[in-house]
Amino acid sequence: MIQFLPVFVLLPFLGFLVSLLIPKHREVTLSNAAVAVVSLQLFSALIYVFFWLLGDAAMINVKEIVLYKTEGYEFFIDLFFDRVTAVYLLVGAILTLMITIYSRYYLHRETGYKRFFNTIMFFYLGYNIIIFSGNLETMFIGWEVLGLSSFLLIAFYRDRFLPVKNAVKVFSIYRIGDVGMLLAMWLSHHLWHENITFLKLNNAELVSHHLLEHSAFGVFIAVMFLLSAAVKSAQFPFSSWLPRAMEGPTPSSAIFYGALSVHIGVFLMIRTFPFWENQYVVRVLIVFMGLITAFIGFQTARVQSSIKAQIAYSSISQIGIIFIEVALGLEILALIHFAGNAFLRSYQLLVSPSVVTYLIREQFYNYVPPKAVAEDSWPKKIKHSIYIMSLKEWNLDSMMFNYMWKPTKKLGSLFQFLSRRSVFLYFIPVYIVGCLLWAYQSSVPVSVIKVLPLVFSLIGLVLVLKAFTERKSARLTWILVFLNHFWIALAVSFNEMFSLEENVIYLSGVVIAGLLGYLALSRLARIENGIRLDAFQGHIYEHPKIGFLFLMACLGLAGFPITTTFLGEDLIFSHIHGDQVWLAACVSLSLIVDGLALIRLYARIFLGPHVKTYHEKAHRSS
Repeated sequence: MIQFLPVFVLLPFLGFLVSLLIPKHREVTLSNAAVAVVSLQLFSALIYVFFWLLGDAAMINVKEIVLYKTEGYEFFIDLFFDRVTAVYLLVGAILTLMITIYSRYYLHRETGYKRFFNTIMFFYLGYNIIIFSGNLETMFIGWEVLGLSSFLLIAFYRDRFLPVKNAVKVFSIYRIGDVGMLLAMWLSHHLWHENITFLKLNNAELVSHHLLEHSAFGVFIAVMFLLSAAVKSAQFPFSSWLPRAMEGPTPSSAIFYGALSVHIGVFLMIRTFPFWENQYVVRVLIVFMGLITAFIGFQTARVQSSIKAQIAYSSISQIGIIFIEVALGLEILALIHFAGNAFLRSYQLLVSPSVVTYLIREQFYNYVPPKAVAEDSWPKKIKHSIYIMSLKEWNLDSMMFNYMWKPTKKLGSLFQFLSRRSVFLYFIPVYIVGCLLWAYQSSVPVSVIKVLPLVFSLIGLVLVLKAFTERKSARLTWILVFLNHFWIALAVSFNEMFSLEENVIYLSGVVIAGLLGYLALSRLARIENGIRLDAFQGHIYEHPKIGFLFLMACLGLAGFPITTTFLGEDLIFSHIHGDQVWLAACVSLSLIVDGLALIRLYARIFLGPHVKTYHEKAHRSS
C-alpha cells in the first residue's frame, strides 16, 4: 500500500504537464486528456481505499524525498493517508471528474479553453498535494498552488475589469492566510526541534509533553492554524471574498468555491486537531467564529439578488457549522457534512445558469413568499437592522479595506521619497556596510548585533511597502521587491548557524527570477514606449510570451515552489529564534507584501481591458 501512495500526486502532475503540451486548437484532445487523468485517479482511489479498508485501515506515512538536510534541520516531502485523506480524495476525484466533463461542453469555443483546463489540472495537483501532505512544509506547497490557481481562474475573463480586480482582491486575502501558515511553521520548528509530521501529532503523549513545557507556543501555533483555515474557508471576518470570486466561469466556481478549495480550511483544522484538542480556549474561539459565520452567511444569503452570491453565502454558513463540529471533536460528522455540502453546492452552481434561464422564460412562474418567518417574532428594530446589514453584507468588505489595506497603503505612501536614484545612493551603501558588520561581527558589541537583525528586516519591510503602493514606475517596484530579499537574508544572517551555503540557496532563486523579470519589463517598456501602473494595461494579448515569462519571474521572486527561494524561505524561518517575535513578524510581513506587490504588478501590466483603443472593450463584469 505504501509504494502506491505517491501515484495520487504524480497522476495530476502528469496530467498538468500533458495539458500544457496539447495545442490550444485541439479542444477534444485537451478535454479527453483531462477526463482520462481524473478518471484514472478516481478508479485508482476506489481500488486503493477498498483494499485499505479490507486491511487494518491504519495510518500510512511515507517520507518521500529529502530536499535539503543540515545538522538540526531537514526539509522533506512527506505523504500521509488516513480516513480524512480518503474522504477528501474520493469527493475531490468525483467532483473534479464531473466538472471536467461539464466544462468540455460549457467552454466550447471559448478563447481560454486550453488555459482553463491547464489551470484546473494545476488546481487538482495542488489539492492532492494538500490532502496527502504529511507535514506542514508539504502542505504549504499545495497551499501556494491552490492560491495561484484561484487567482488565475477568477481572472479567467482577463479582458474585463471586475474579474481581474476581484482576483487581485482574493489573492490579497489569501496572503493573510499564508502569514498564519508561515508563522505556524516557524514556531513549530522551535517547539518540536524538527520538521514534525502529522503522524507524530497523533501521539498524544508526545504532544502533551511538549505543550506542558511551552503552552504559549501551543496557543500561538493553534491560532495561526485557525487564521489560515478561516481565510481559506471564508470564515468571519474574511467571508466577503467568496462572492467576489464568483466572477470566474461557472465550472471553476463550482469546483473551487462551492466544493473543494473552500473546504481546505476544514481539512487543515481536522488534520491539526490532535495538536489543539486540549486547548479549550482555541476550541471556544472556533465555535464562536463558526456561530458568527453561520448566522451572517445565512442572513446574507436570503437577501442576495444574484444566485451565485446566494449559493456562496449559503456555503459559508454551512462551513461555519462544520468548523463547530470539528471543534467539538465530531470528526466523522464533519466529514459527512463536508461531502454533502460539496456535492450540493457543486450541483447548485452548475445548474445556476439554467435556473436563471428557466425563470426568465417560464411564463407561469409565480413566487409566493412564505406567510411567516422566524424573524417575525423579533423586535422590529432588530429585524430591520439585520435586514439592512445583510443587504450590505455586514460591511465585511469595507471593514477589510479600512482596517487592513487602507492603513497599509497609507504607510507605504510615507515612503514616496524613494526612487531608483535614492535606492542606489543610500540603500546599497548601507547594505554593503551591513555585510561588513556581518563579516566582522566578532569586533562589534553584542548589544548592537542583537538589534541589527530587526533593523535590517525593517528596512526590507519599508522597501516592499513602497513597492506595494508605487503607481508610476514598474521597474522601481521590481527593484524594491528584489532588494527586499537581500535585506531579509542579511537580517537573519546575524543569527548563528545560518551559513553562506544557505544564503546561496535562498538568493540564487531570487537572482534568477529578478533578472528574468527585469529583462521582461525592459523589453516590454521598449516595445510599448513605457509602462504605466495607474490602470490595467492588458498587454498579455499582444505580448503573451513576455507575460508568461514575467509571471514565472513573479512566482520565483514570491517564493512559489518552482525555485530555491521557496526552500530558502523555510530555511530562514528555521533560523529565527523563538524569542525573536518582532523579527519573525517583519520577515513574514515582508514576504507577504512582496507577493501582493508582485501579483498587483503583473495584473496591472498584463491583465484587464487593453489600453489601446483598437481592441474591443469588454463589460466591467462577467
